[in-house]
Amino acid sequence: MKKSGYFQKTGCIAYDSDGIPHQVVEVHIEGRRHAIRRADLARAIAGKVSVQVEALVHNWQYYLGEVTGLARISVSGKALNINLFGSGGYTVSLLALKTVLYGKERFAIVVRIPEQEEPQYQRIPCCQQTLEAGVS
Repeated sequence: MKKSGYFQKTGCIAYDSDGIPHQVVEVHIEGRRHAIRRADLARAIAGKVSVQVEALVHNWQYYLGEVTGLARISVSGKALNINLFGSGGYTVSLLALKTVLYGKERFAIVVRIPEQEEPQYQRIPCCQQTLEAGVS
């Protein structure tokens, strides 16, 4: 797995499209800045729910932009998996993420999940007979 970014708790407040302020955790992945609302992240860690990953825009203040992906706890319960639309999957250790959320560390490393290869179809040996099906 290849390091692709990091989680950072900055304590910044970001405003949504309705002007409501939210505490967010910044996620920097491959040079792009994203945010997850802190309350949503706590819900995701507590249960198996998906939360939105949103673009984080800075224009005098921080603003939450469009939804860029979804984050969810892994099946094993040991990591937070992030699926960015059009960019692929990323993961961060849940233990490292909790140390950032509770103020013990400043950063948690995000790594890219390798792409799964397409399954290879078995070749039919030349001596094996094939039957064709007809639709009537």
